[in-house]
Amino acid sequence: MHFVIMGCGRVGASMATQLDRMGHSVAVIDMNSDSFRRLPQAFSGRKVKGVGFDRDALQQAGIEEAYAFAAVSNGDNSNIVSARVARETFGVERVVARIYDARRADVYERLGIPTVATVRQTAEQMMRRMLPGGTTRELDDVSGAVTLVQPGMSTAWVGASVDLVQERTGARVAWVSRGSSAFVPTGATLVQEHDRLHLAVASEKVAAVQRTLSRPPAKEV
Repeated sequence: MHFVIMGCGRVGASMATQLDRMGHSVAVIDMNSDSFRRLPQAFSGRKVKGVGFDRDALQQAGIEEAYAFAAVSNGDNSNIVSARVARETFGVERVVARIYDARRADVYERLGIPTVATVRQTAEQMMRRMLPGGTTRELDDVSGAVTLVQPGMSTAWVGASVDLVQERTGARVAWVSRGSSAFVPTGATLVQEHDRLHLAVASEKVAAVQRTLSRPPAKEV
């Protein structure tokens, strides 16, 4: 898979290095060519000098073949504009932007751009949102038997009912985050694009639940 990262600061360089070592194709965009010094000598990805929302720079970085795009520069506006260009102009489905002003998060989420605020600003958080099958563990029961997770979901689940999600995973949908609001769904609630489902699941089943949701729901025979 190919990943494009805008910003080669500590977070961007860390993400690019991890993805490269995992065997993925990676391109990093930064206005300052000196920033590329943060990448190891063994880095085999592309280094593109330019602005992350510039179409030429994005095309040089291979945005048209990108599985995911992350905007992790030090400017909120640059990050969100770049993420929107990647999503809306080039059709990259999986995008995430880093923000410093957490008060803007709700606005960006309504635009369909997941964000990671500075208080949670780590390469690990960004990677979980970029890689396929990324699951965010939100809360663990004291006993360790049950955990609350926000799983990555295939877009093929859009239009499926909460009942179907629960039936196929064995988990329980505790609530749904939709835009800037959240609600407790009924079994008949249909999953919408950009919904974030928060599931209560047996800890030993987390990986299995993520595998199920990262694929289109199997058709009943």
